[in-house]
Amino acid sequence: MAKNITMRDIAVKVGVSTVTVSKALGDREGVGSELRTLIKETADEMGYQYNLEARTFRKGKSYSIGVLMEEHFTNSGTSALSFYMKLYHSLVLELSRFHYSVLLEMITPQMLEKMQPPNVISELRMDGLVVLGKVREDYLELIRASGKPIVYLDYYDRHMEIPGVIPDNVYGSYILTDYLIRLGHENFAFVGSIHATPSIMDRYLGFYRALAEHGLPRGEHEIIPDRGEDGLNIPLELPRDNMPTAFVCNCDETAYILIEKLNEMGYRVPEDISVVGFDNYAWGAYALPRLTTIEVDMDEMSRQAVETLIRLIKGQEKVFGRKVVGGKLIIRESAAEVKK
Repeated sequence: MAKNITMRDIAVKVGVSTVTVSKALGDREGVGSELRTLIKETADEMGYQYNLEARTFRKGKSYSIGVLMEEHFTNSGTSALSFYMKLYHSLVLELSRFHYSVLLEMITPQMLEKMQPPNVISELRMDGLVVLGKVREDYLELIRASGKPIVYLDYYDRHMEIPGVIPDNVYGSYILTDYLIRLGHENFAFVGSIHATPSIMDRYLGFYRALAEHGLPRGEHEIIPDRGEDGLNIPLELPRDNMPTAFVCNCDETAYILIEKLNEMGYRVPEDISVVGFDNYAWGAYALPRLTTIEVDMDEMSRQAVETLIRLIKGQEKVFGRKVVGGKLIIRESAAEVKK
């Protein structure tokens, strides 16, 4: 069977990047006319199916949407698994209202290493793309170079070139921390690797804003990382001295890992230490103690993402920047007034 020729194969042959090949084959700006011609001729010689696919799908819409996310988010041991699967489910239901089918493709470490385009791009069968969660920046450039309408969901482009829909991470974490302060807490720690994702960084900023507004000092153990560079959970390193009376966690799963760790150390939640989470999924309403958290409105996030993407597909308007979807504080039993 003949090898399926990819954009990367063409890039290696010509001696350019995969992004350059994608731009040339898509007749987009950023590639000189001579190089564009060379790339197209090389693609034809190698048997690349670009032109056939383009002629087939330029005649009309395929009513298919590609959803892309990095594979590590679905690995066991990552706190994002349940959240993103629930968000994906909500997205599929919303797209079905507009008669769109969905193809989910995982971006593997091998694809990142080789800068290999996703099949949903190289096959040119999608009307648009949804990027779910954080994706490495140089790979995002490859996705953007496809020229397809794109919306980020639970992620945003710091340059605001691609529209994104996110929960109100800053304000959500702010009101959680403010709630604990009103319960009398003054010694805090934030649990989350703040450079892992924009969402965690934003939640830390909301936490820090609440402390600053109430004139509370930054604690000795202010930030406790919860995951490594691969996105997988790492053991929580808790202080042995000057233990905070309240922990603000970046997500619900981290909150319950923390509660188990505190129990092992002989602390009771919430009698001795209060713990709050974020997202209100999976464990929030069922595990004990039930978790005080912020409920993320996934259905509204999906609705706004789909409506934005469809407007882009129809060419009705240019959409940039972020759309922020508010959540609500869910008060349960994991937080209590500080002991005097």
